[in-house]
Amino acid sequence: MNIPANEKLVLALPKGRILKEVMPLVHHVGIHPEPAFDDDSSRQLRFSTNIENVDIIRVRSFDVATFVAFGAAHLGVAGNDVLMEFDFPEIYAPLDLDIGHCRISVAEPTELVEGDDPATWSSVRVATKYPAITAKHFAARGVQAECIKLNGAMELAPTLGLCRRIVDLVSSGATLTANNLVEIEVITEVTSRLAVNRAAWKTRPAEINDWIARFRDAVETKSKAA
Repeated sequence: MNIPANEKLVLALPKGRILKEVMPLVHHVGIHPEPAFDDDSSRQLRFSTNIENVDIIRVRSFDVATFVAFGAAHLGVAGNDVLMEFDFPEIYAPLDLDIGHCRISVAEPTELVEGDDPATWSSVRVATKYPAITAKHFAARGVQAECIKLNGAMELAPTLGLCRRIVDLVSSGATLTANNLVEIEVITEVTSRLAVNRAAWKTRPAEINDWIARFRDAVETKSKAA
């Protein structure tokens, strides 16, 4: 039986590093995408799976939250950095998948570190792709933050005089070091979460809850094996 595309359950997965980490969990829950999914030359964005009523879409990590929030995808995998930045009320994130470990941090040039005390800042100008998280973090300390929105190459901002500090996603810190920047403050730790569209959860509760349970079992099994 052919199921109409608009009736299928859609799982949104992020491109890049997290995709490699999440696929063992996706396989564990019983979802195996069509061969084109693993074809690096394929331009396809939506993929059928071995489960007739489940499709996968592969999008940019920041777009996963948007697809889920607006109901274009019913489930998705997104970092809590993305969920915090957009803070969509339409998204329910019931499960930490324990992958994609990194952090959002404040960094500045090496030459500024000595004698600089963030506790004394009254205002700060930063380049970041997380303006909402950044502004909220500094506002909680009574610091006025001017956020310059960039989508990449944050490390160039201080060297080119755009600003003196950045707020960015940090994993190993190697990129900061290579650009003579030092991490001076951690805003929040980041992991990837299972994100659920609240409307889908209410209208398809048995189906959605079953997938949440499957992913929870996958995370617990991985944790026990570690």
